[in-house]
Amino acid sequence: MPELVLSVSVAAPAGTTWLALTDWTRQGEWMLGTRVAVTEGNGRSVGSRLAAFTGIAGIGFTDTMEITGWEPPVRCTVRHLGRVVRGTGAFHVHAQGADRSTLVWSEQLKLPFGPLGHLGWPVAKPAFALGVRYSLDRFARFAESYSVGGR
Repeated sequence: MPELVLSVSVAAPAGTTWLALTDWTRQGEWMLGTRVAVTEGNGRSVGSRLAAFTGIAGIGFTDTMEITGWEPPVRCTVRHLGRVVRGTGAFHVHAQGADRSTLVWSEQLKLPFGPLGHLGWPVAKPAFALGVRYSLDRFARFAESYSVGGR
């Protein structure tokens, strides 16, 4: 199963980074072309479900996820349940002293289109990684200025 692991350093305490990361409805403020909604549960417990629409001008796909692990303020794991995106994802927040942290984003994906998807992954992976890297850089700035319920 193809894997992607990226990280970003954040000039904020781990607890703040965690709160910013798991503020699902605000994820669109930093994740490229994505809007997220909590569709089941409270979004802060195992079994909660999220729907992330990724696209432009209404053209895109919805990534449905279920939270499978919830260990604040350190780790959240999800299972992707959609037609396009399937597999698992994990978000780990590592404290780097009192006022810094690192977010590690990892995905293990079941590629669509069977053997064709596997053949295309070496071409698609760099573009996918570039989009996630751009989003993680935006996330660092978002987390560094994060306030609960603020905009």
